[in-house]
Amino acid sequence: MKKEDKSLLIDQFVETLKTYPHFYLVDVTGLDSGTTSELRRECFKNEIKLQVVKNTLFEKALERTEGDFSALAPCLKGNTGVMFCQTANVPAKMLKKFAKAHNDMPALKGAYAEESAYVGIENLDALCAIKSKNELIAEVISTLEGPINSVLSQLDGGTTIHGLLDAIEKKNS
Repeated sequence: MKKEDKSLLIDQFVETLKTYPHFYLVDVTGLDSGTTSELRRECFKNEIKLQVVKNTLFEKALERTEGDFSALAPCLKGNTGVMFCQTANVPAKMLKKFAKAHNDMPALKGAYAEESAYVGIENLDALCAIKSKNELIAEVISTLEGPINSVLSQLDGGTTIHGLLDAIEKKNS
């Protein structure tokens, strides 16, 4: 490959890394064409960009990108696919489901999610547990809705505001 082509690829990786805040490194060794096509379809459905990379070129792109990716350097060996995504836990959930149906393939090598590096397949459950921004917002809203709904239901039930305030005062005393 020509030096200009390599430089162009590295620049493309840098731009992709700037666009997507999270990425997963997976081992694509041993995937046949049918399984690879199925994996690409699943990635497309989940809004994940899957790209097979040359390890040295991707490592150079990481060096040019803001952030500490040094923990992921050992993961860049063998055949590597990179899954770029906007939501940190989506690839983990998809990989877990896909690997269960395909003899634990592709295997997770490492990931960069929520500004932290995760190395090894043993971190897949931790990556699945990461909550997305929308999930966190939903939790906060449901926490705030509870007391409001309680007050509204008591008022709908015929309780007066004065009676409700007296009940709250007695409860807190």
